[in-house]
Amino acid sequence: MDHQEIEKNEKNNDKNNNTPYEVIPDDVRAYRDKEYWNMRYQKRVNNQIEMITSEFTNTRTFDWFKTYKDLKPLFNAHLTRNSPKILMLGCGNSTLSEDLYDDNANYHQITNIDFSDIVIDQMYKRCHETHKEMQWLVMDVRDLKFPDASFDYVIDKGTMDALMCDKGDVWNPDEDVVENVKKEVDEVVRVLKPGGKFIYITFGQPHFRRRHLERDCWKVEVETFGEVFHYFFYLMTKMY
Repeated sequence: MDHQEIEKNEKNNDKNNNTPYEVIPDDVRAYRDKEYWNMRYQKRVNNQIEMITSEFTNTRTFDWFKTYKDLKPLFNAHLTRNSPKILMLGCGNSTLSEDLYDDNANYHQITNIDFSDIVIDQMYKRCHETHKEMQWLVMDVRDLKFPDASFDYVIDKGTMDALMCDKGDVWNPDEDVVENVKKEVDEVVRVLKPGGKFIYITFGQPHFRRRHLERDCWKVEVETFGEVFHYFFYLMTKMY
């Protein structure tokens, strides 16, 4: 199943139920490009009359795969450190960070990054007054600008999947796809504290994803959730 099918299947997760189909690309490789995402987020701005308000309280949001409500039991089981520093990779306009923040006072130190300056600006304007401890930074997941061992938890919900969008053989992805994913995972290893956890949420089955996640410093664990369509919660705990 490709990202076009996933997006249509997950349209109900959009809080306003208004995913504009004109922004779904004909070529799935567009999901890897910053220009595509800037166009998509800008189109959402231009299509929404309510966003003339300075508060941006009606910013359209979209969650890939599942929402915080669906993921909460898994987060409760694995996000156990006190006042952890959390990094959200490729945050987009998901409400996952807001929902974490609102649901638990322990989850306030959240840094959100995305390579789209447009969506970071939108989300900062949406959240900076109501979620004051969160940060919103323009950054590429393949080149993180943080010191080593900066975060207790790093979360990826669908970002790696965007990097892996390709028209080639899913069993034998192109070299540039493999290299992009390697850069992301290597950067996660670097910025994660010893004992910290990398959480990756995806529709990608283990026989396609595990090999890209394996590193000497951790063991890859997988939990499956969902009913009609199965999703996967990959958990990697950094040992050193």
